[in-house]
Amino acid sequence: MIHPADVPLGLYLNHKSPVHRLPTAAKLISVIAFLLLTGILVDTWLGGAIALAIVTLAYAVAKVPPMVAFRQLRGAVIILALLSLLLWWRAGGEQALTTFLALLAAIAVAILLTLTTRVSDIMDTLTTAMRPFARFGLPVETIALALSLTLRMIPLQVMAATEVLEARKARGTTGSILAFGVPVVIRTINRSKAMGDSLIARGEGE
Repeated sequence: MIHPADVPLGLYLNHKSPVHRLPTAAKLISVIAFLLLTGILVDTWLGGAIALAIVTLAYAVAKVPPMVAFRQLRGAVIILALLSLLLWWRAGGEQALTTFLALLAAIAVAILLTLTTRVSDIMDTLTTAMRPFARFGLPVETIALALSLTLRMIPLQVMAATEVLEARKARGTTGSILAFGVPVVIRTINRSKAMGDSLIARGEGE
């Protein structure tokens, strides 16, 4: 059984922390500002370490249990470590470490947003922010729906891939790419079809 804490973007912690009490708009602006500043200013491993320390402090203020944070970030750390090894081979150790720390801080702050904010609140805030542009023909409701479905599908897709991996190990087919890829593709197609049928039934368009 997959624990929700193991799925990135699939868990909300209903705590009463200062981070939880912040308005959703303020959190979104803070995350965007942090991502921009990290991308522009961090060019050394020390800068990356400072950015990661800031996010770690935010996790502590938000009262996120260390084990939950570890489970949410575990997959990202593995992928970033592999990418950093490749970058180390091409650009050197310092550049690889800087990139690893900066990207980990960026992913961690995005996950912190979902841990401390309900998806419905995020969608409502984004819809309100985009509504003034509706007069220029921007399909606000369609964009909000697409973003909402994307946020929902990411953890579902991760869970589907994990379930297939577990089933593959149970059957002793750990070395077969087809045993992993085919079930994941089939599940994805079936889920997409079911979701499309539901949207059409609700009059959400083609």
